[in-house]
Amino acid sequence: MALTSGTKLGPYEIQSPLGAGGMGEVYRARDTRLDRIVAVKVLPASLAQEADRLRRFETEARAIAALNHPNILAIHDIGTHERAPYLVSECLEGETLRQELSGGALPLRRAVEYGKDIAEGLAAAHDKGIVHRDLKPENVFITRDGRVKILDFGLAKLTQPSNEGATVEAVPTSAGVVLGTVGYMSPEQVKGEPADARSDIFSLGTILYEMLSGQRAFRRDTSAETMTAILKEEPPELPLSGKPISLAMERVVRRCLEKKPLQRFQSARDLAFNLEGVSGISSTSAATALASSAKQKVRLVPTVASVVVLGLIAGASWLLGRRAAPVSSPAYHQLTFERGLVYAARFAADGRTIYYSASWNGQPVQIYSTIAGGPESRPLNLVNSTLFAVSSSDLAISVGCRDRYIGICVGTLGQVPVGVERRGKSRQTLWLRIGHPTSKQWPSFSARLESTTWSFPVELPFMKVDTHLGI
Repeated sequence: MALTSGTKLGPYEIQSPLGAGGMGEVYRARDTRLDRIVAVKVLPASLAQEADRLRRFETEARAIAALNHPNILAIHDIGTHERAPYLVSECLEGETLRQELSGGALPLRRAVEYGKDIAEGLAAAHDKGIVHRDLKPENVFITRDGRVKILDFGLAKLTQPSNEGATVEAVPTSAGVVLGTVGYMSPEQVKGEPADARSDIFSLGTILYEMLSGQRAFRRDTSAETMTAILKEEPPELPLSGKPISLAMERVVRRCLEKKPLQRFQSARDLAFNLEGVSGISSTSAATALASSAKQKVRLVPTVASVVVLGLIAGASWLLGRRAAPVSSPAYHQLTFERGLVYAARFAADGRTIYYSASWNGQPVQIYSTIAGGPESRPLNLVNSTLFAVSSSDLAISVGCRDRYIGICVGTLGQVPVGVERRGKSRQTLWLRIGHPTSKQWPSFSARLESTTWSFPVELPFMKVDTHLGI
């Protein structure tokens, strides 16, 4: 039964209804103790008798109470009124992301900022071991001043114990039971498999896609067809809205929507870093375009004059019988056939050999070599390394690459000679110059990573790599 204006739930006085859903009714109320406006979510007594709904309501209360982040709805209090449990939270003014998307695709910069804020909120939840499992535009709220809030943790799941007070109990999930909203679930949720933080990343990928294109990534006529598309199909290429989208942004979205969890971003915080990088690229591009437009306006008259002069020159050339040479179309040949991301590629001095760094099939980034027209690429066994440049005798690489942004590695600069002495059939020794260019101290350190031995002698600014190279 709906509550009327003036009804009191403890110290909270109901003012007006805000909305209703499967998990209860939400009201605008006044906290008579602190004289502030709050939102009160009430689970009707009739629904409180249903064990599953009551458990989900309690799960949401515990999940939100365990979190304290500006991009997650803040909870103030919980209580019971006439056997009906209620939850008190901050009262938000604005609209859901679903309402904002009713007007179509969002501007690129706004979509990136929303995505970054959602990723940061998810990262805070994941740090406490809490997975949302029902992320969708209806559960993302945009306040009037542009702040993003994640709502509705009713399906939240605690994936790991927390040492900081999180006491969320996992919603029991039997094998094969599907939890979530069709169209925004990850492939593993569709199959009824356990969901972890990477499932939320997939759901955020569907939201990013919708914000950029104005269309849902996996929308079909029936729920069954939609779930099949999530499992087996790729969404249409971006952009669908006609608005320009940077290649870096498209790569971020595609990586979120990978079918296999291992091929997605492994944490929401990494995704937030990448979106922050994309935001910087977008801002720079916009500023460049604006400056270019201003220059064009200032130089309008000289441009017209230049066109007239060029016309006269072209006419004179035609009169003299000069003809331009025909322009041939470029020919393209596919050199790689794996699924993943190519970070960089360079031609060697011979003009035929190509070195490139790539992360294939969810594996760590490493350096490969191939020959133009050749059937396959060969790894150089320099794992967690990416390519910077190639000379006639050396490769400049990044050693210990950590992928913080798409295609950008944070590591140590290294130098690998191309022509080196072989030992046996496939084993050879390389010397890499590493470290900061102004550093005068070189620590003594050694470690073994897979089949590669790394050593840092104190007296020489070199790193020795004794490894197998597939060249």
